[in-house]
Amino acid sequence: MTRSDQRSEALSSAPALAGRRIVQVLATSTGGVGTHVHAIVPGLVSAGATVGVCGPPATDALFGFAAAGAQFQPVRIASGLRPVQDVRALISLRRGLSGADLVHAHGLRAGLLSVLARPAAPVVVTLHNALLDTAGPRGSLNKALERLVIRGADVVLAASLDLAEHARSVGGRDVRSAPVTAPTLSEANRTRAQVRAELGVPDTVPLLLAVGRLHPQKGYDTLLCAAGLWRDRPDGPLTVIAGEGPLHAEMSEQITREHLPVVLLGRRNDIANLLSACDLVVLTSQWEARALVAQEALRAGRPLVATAVGGIPELAGQGAGVLIPPKDCAALDAAVTGVLGDPARAAALVEAGRSAAATWPTMDDTVAQLSALYAELLGAS
Repeated sequence: MTRSDQRSEALSSAPALAGRRIVQVLATSTGGVGTHVHAIVPGLVSAGATVGVCGPPATDALFGFAAAGAQFQPVRIASGLRPVQDVRALISLRRGLSGADLVHAHGLRAGLLSVLARPAAPVVVTLHNALLDTAGPRGSLNKALERLVIRGADVVLAASLDLAEHARSVGGRDVRSAPVTAPTLSEANRTRAQVRAELGVPDTVPLLLAVGRLHPQKGYDTLLCAAGLWRDRPDGPLTVIAGEGPLHAEMSEQITREHLPVVLLGRRNDIANLLSACDLVVLTSQWEARALVAQEALRAGRPLVATAVGGIPELAGQGAGVLIPPKDCAALDAAVTGVLGDPARAAALVEAGRSAAATWPTMDDTVAQLSALYAELLGAS
């Protein structure tokens, strides 16, 4: 074998991204986006890449990107428009992207700054969420900036089919579907009885679980409305909500004022334990792509009642969950009480949910898809 042949063989057997610097960019995140970026880093490192992450220091403190194998560069990218802060973030991001072979931005805010930074490298943007603030002058500005991001990216990855359709409609050059996979949860380390005792919930009381940021997008006003209907029923459920966010004070005040059977748990790192203790998972969002909690619930064998928005029907359609319209308190009440009052129906939902979950891409599949895309854009064989 000649030296040329040996070099060719070595190159062909090397990891797909060997010697490449891939930079992931994200804005402020306390949930799905940060979880996703943290989850893909080890796989990209295994594929040979040097992985950088640019984002707010608080987001790194929450998710620990360095511990996952990334080189972290603090860039204070806010979740909303902040002209002065955005200029500073753009300057910091340009430094962070120095030497990058490829940039992958997550969300419109990170995508906007990455496209404006225009490094001498391909830019991939993943759309994790729909643009919901589209009314009035501010909405018009938001739509214009969204078009800039989508048209400026070399490739747009969409976390749900409706996002992909929208991106194509506003001029995306290369739009591809890329479902965001929920990382596998750790096994529950406490029993159902132990978790319920901690929460003060007798085994005879149905327990509903909601997980997500306390934000208007999550539709918690509908959940609290339904809780008001359950408050005086002898067989009414208790609802616990795991998450924190800007609506905490407002929701807490309403729960106290109306004596609602709802407990705000704050941010929790033991979702597997909460799933093991609950009887049903509720998701009342006005829009979601592939909500991580919906994936976690169906994998864990818990019945799911969710709004039929965004990518949720892709996950929980065809009998895997009970789907209802958003902002419909009566429909939520009927769905929840219908499942809790019919053990056979609940069992059928569990079986259908687990069957659906078995067809979803794994985290290994997600990393393989990204690695192949990166190699394609980088011209790797």
